[in-house]
Amino acid sequence: MIDIRGLSYFVAESADPVQWQRYAEDVLGMMVREAPAGGLYVKMDERPYRMLIVPGGESRYLASGWELAGEKAFNAAIEVLDQADVNWRLGTAEQCDQRGVQALLHVTDPSGNRHELSWGHRSDCQPFVSPQGVPGFVTGDMGLGHTVLPAPNFDATLAFAKEVLGFELSDIFNFRPDPSAPPIRIHFLHCKNSRHHSLALAEYPVPSGCVHVMVEVESMTEVGRAHDRRIAHDVPLSATLGQHLNDRMTSFYMKTPSGFDLEYGYGGLLVDWQDHSAFEFTRVSLWGHDFSAGQK
Repeated sequence: MIDIRGLSYFVAESADPVQWQRYAEDVLGMMVREAPAGGLYVKMDERPYRMLIVPGGESRYLASGWELAGEKAFNAAIEVLDQADVNWRLGTAEQCDQRGVQALLHVTDPSGNRHELSWGHRSDCQPFVSPQGVPGFVTGDMGLGHTVLPAPNFDATLAFAKEVLGFELSDIFNFRPDPSAPPIRIHFLHCKNSRHHSLALAEYPVPSGCVHVMVEVESMTEVGRAHDRRIAHDVPLSATLGQHLNDRMTSFYMKTPSGFDLEYGYGGLLVDWQDHSAFEFTRVSLWGHDFSAGQK
C-alpha cells in the first residue's frame, strides 16, 4: 500500500478565475497570487498554495493532491501501482513546476477521480497574512483538510482507496433518503495523520467532480465571521451551521465558483488511531446542518 501523509492540495478548473480570486480573498479569507503556467494559487498557510485554480471551459474539481514523505516513498508507490496493475502517468516538468513538487504522478480511480501523488513540496518561507484577518487555518502535518469524492462504482473505488492508496476506515454512514430503498454508502477514510478523515467516498455521481472540500479554522468566531462574509458577498448556502456526529466539526457549507461545496469549520476531532474503533453512525449531525437550505 502507498504511504500517504495528507491532502496536500486540490486542483479545480474555473471558467472565471477572477471569481475564484474574489471568493478566496473576500469570503474564505485566503491569499491569492498567479500560478506558473496560468491559474491561481490560493494560500492558506506557510506553503505557497493549497488550492490551485486553473482556467478552462468548465467549472469543476479536477484532482486531489496527496503528499508522500519523500523520494523513497514515491518510488515505493510506483512499485505498488505496478504490482496492482494500475495505470499511472508521470507528471511533466511543467506540471511539477506548477504544483511546486520534486516529482508527481497521477492515477484515476474506478469512479474516474484523479489522484496526484507527489513528494518534496517547494517552500518560499512566506507567512500567511489573511486579507480578512483570519489568524490561521488548521493544516500542517494534517494537510489542507479533507475532500469527499463521488464514487458511483463504490466497491471498486473503496477497494482502490484502501488496498492501493493505503487509506484506512474511520467510520461509515449509510444514507437512507428512501427507507424502502437500499442505503447510499458514504465511507470516511484516514491516512497517516490524526485528522478524522482526509478522504470520504460517496456512492453517487456528482457533476462538479466533488461533493465538498473542508477547511478548518482555529476558533468558532472565525466560522461566524466567514458566514457573515458569505452573506455579504451573496455566496449560496449549501447547509446551515451544525455539528457533525462523527468528526465533531462545527461548520457550514457553501458553494464554490467551481460548483462543488466547501465546508468551513472548527473543532474537528483528532484521533489516536491505536485506540479508535470504526463504527456506523445513523445521523449526519448532532444538531443543525440542514442540507435542504441549498435547495431553497
